[in-house]
Amino acid sequence: MTPRSGAPGAIRGGLLRRHHDFRLLWLGETAGKFGTSVTGVAMPLIAVSTLDAGTFEVGLLTAATWAPWLVIGLPAGAWVDRTRRRPVMLAAAAVSLVLFAAVPLAAWAGLLSVGLLVGVALLTGTSAVFFQTAYTAYLPTILAPEDQPEGNAKLHGSASAAQIAGLGSGGLIAQLAGAVNGMFANAATFLVSLLCLSRIRHREPRVPRTPRPRGALASEVGEGLRLVARDPWLRTLTLFGAASNLALMGYQSILVVFLVRTVGLDPGPVGGLVAAAGTGGVAGAFAARRVAARLGTARATLVFELGLAVFALLIPLTVGGAGVLFYVAGGFCVAAGVVAGNVIKASFQQRYCPPELLGRLTASTAFLNYGTIPLGALLGGTLGTVLGVRTAMWITTAGVPLAGLILLLSPIGRTRDLPASRERGAGAGIGQDSRSVPSPGATSVSGDPDLESEQR
Repeated sequence: MTPRSGAPGAIRGGLLRRHHDFRLLWLGETAGKFGTSVTGVAMPLIAVSTLDAGTFEVGLLTAATWAPWLVIGLPAGAWVDRTRRRPVMLAAAAVSLVLFAAVPLAAWAGLLSVGLLVGVALLTGTSAVFFQTAYTAYLPTILAPEDQPEGNAKLHGSASAAQIAGLGSGGLIAQLAGAVNGMFANAATFLVSLLCLSRIRHREPRVPRTPRPRGALASEVGEGLRLVARDPWLRTLTLFGAASNLALMGYQSILVVFLVRTVGLDPGPVGGLVAAAGTGGVAGAFAARRVAARLGTARATLVFELGLAVFALLIPLTVGGAGVLFYVAGGFCVAAGVVAGNVIKASFQQRYCPPELLGRLTASTAFLNYGTIPLGALLGGTLGTVLGVRTAMWITTAGVPLAGLILLLSPIGRTRDLPASRERGAGAGIGQDSRSVPSPGATSVSGDPDLESEQR
């Protein structure tokens, strides 16, 4: 068993240089994020250019990708807590590899259809539920607590960069190889992820198999929901994430329509502008630990999630010519705030939540947060149809900083640092400054840096 990086005698330095298992996890996760971004471009292109799908059918692809979080997200978290996490991640990566490779094979056999694409999106979305839930709970098992902030920063930063590269190259791959054959590139990224995960040396201890009474799974799901509902810190962050995703998806769902039809841009430059704004995610990952070390994790969360979110109001000011810089600046700040906030939140949850509950905590928060994503898309489309696209952009982008008020009016707004354990969190009085609680982001300012589509 490979010792965790914080063990006595461990050689200090950057995690990627000194930690074999984290390096492999980082490579596999980065490859997977790149592939997912390529898929986000390739699948709609296949539906539109190859199958002549309508708008509703293309929207159905997105819905199918997120639907598994609402259907199986909660029981998946409870189930992951019952078993070792790496085998779950290996199985999920293998399933995604096979499914994405099956798309061009089905096209060659004359079997490709919109229904098949929706089925692939649904099944790969299901794999993503299990992979993400297991991955979040797995990271703390290979990293010492003092290394987790750096690990989260590196993973979130590389994920942002991979998504930007994937969005930029997805269209190019489709143009060079064809939209259908481009799916082989995505399958290859999951092969890389599978190989990296299989070479990790750390082995989790076997989870003892104990008889469980009837209804135990439902009880464990309820335990995860009660954990979120009763804990003021987890409840606040979850409510904020749900409100923030509603606003983020509200404007993102009509962003392309706004840039092309209202601002008057050609479709070609739109991808470049979106990628440029997305580089804010990389900057946010770099800045997260440094700002948290200087200000404290709670105050840094407010800076990123409320202070930077105000710049979302620049986006509706976008006009042609040099006026596109309003979108780039606003989008850059929003992306930076989202990713930096996610870095701090991930490190906090991994330290704060008992390890045996981390899987169901991840599933419970994801279920509540991701549940607002389709609602946000519906809200943006409805407002754009009824009130006009620019007015809809004003309303939805205003919701981004307004969501940050949930943090400001909670215990997070009246403390310096997020608590390091549930005992400290329960004992911290509202209005007190928990300066004595060590900040997860204050362990080190050395090293390098998840923009889940700018979702929480």
